[in-house]
Amino acid sequence: MDTRVQPGDVILVHVEDKPAFFGRVEEILPDVKVGWRRIRFTVLTVPLQEMTWILEPSQIDGEPFTMGGTPIRIERLPEPAAFREEPPEPVSEERPDPTPAKPKVIAFPGPKKPPAG
Repeated sequence: MDTRVQPGDVILVHVEDKPAFFGRVEEILPDVKVGWRRIRFTVLTVPLQEMTWILEPSQIDGEPFTMGGTPIRIERLPEPAAFREEPPEPVSEERPDPTPAKPKVIAFPGPKKPPAG
């Protein structure tokens, strides 16, 4: 494949220089126009939508382009593990002590009795 974006990648599509929607790339195939590619992706909205755009490989990889005069840019998102700054904490095999601490009993005063008389 001649693009950094690959099937299975999640992309963020910017419209007019603003994040607009996420998509999952389903396939990238050669187009009949030499040097161009068909990128088919699922737009991650409710309901799901599928789109196919015909683009140059550089545009699939993030070079800005226009559609009907509207500026568009595709951004490939990193793998989720790339968001982690530190490795996750190891899970402790120790189990907490099942014996609860001795409960403390708090006495509440009973109802007040009316004065005799």
